[in-house]
Amino acid sequence: MMRLFGVSIIGILFLLMPVNAQMKIGYFSSEAIMKQLPDAQDAQKQLDQLVADWQQELNKMQDEWKKKFDEYDKRKLIMTEQRRADTEKELRDLDQKIIDYRNLKFGQSGELFNKQNELMKPVQDRVFKSIQTVANEEGYDYIFDKSGDILLMYANEKYDLTQKIFEKLKVTPLTTSPTK
Repeated sequence: MMRLFGVSIIGILFLLMPVNAQMKIGYFSSEAIMKQLPDAQDAQKQLDQLVADWQQELNKMQDEWKKKFDEYDKRKLIMTEQRRADTEKELRDLDQKIIDYRNLKFGQSGELFNKQNELMKPVQDRVFKSIQTVANEEGYDYIFDKSGDILLMYANEKYDLTQKIFEKLKVTPLTTSPTK
């Protein structure tokens, strides 16, 4: 879907450019750059080590839960009602502790996400600055990243149509349904 969107944008750019104008468009692979850039490799090693440590801790917690559950499962028929209830609560608490730990480390705003931003942002900033430098020095109008979905990484300001489109939107009334 995003690739189709990216290809559509490229097509629109070519349709909008004047017939005699020569645009200079380039692309690069951020994936290849990140694999070769020592800063990115170091950051990735640090992230991989953190993930391995956290995963090991998570595995220990899950093993502990499994051991307690297996023990409970074997003995539940001979346990008193109170002992069974206490053990089940202990299992639920352990399960919740595992869920909380997983979310704390690997959740959407967890430590891994924050650490990735902390370690990779300086590398990404350097790459983006280099893209802008190359674009300006060599006269590129657009530069795309071909890794994964096509992303526009640089655009010459002279092709920014945002204000013109906004002005047209202010002049042109929006219709909610077609007229019959």
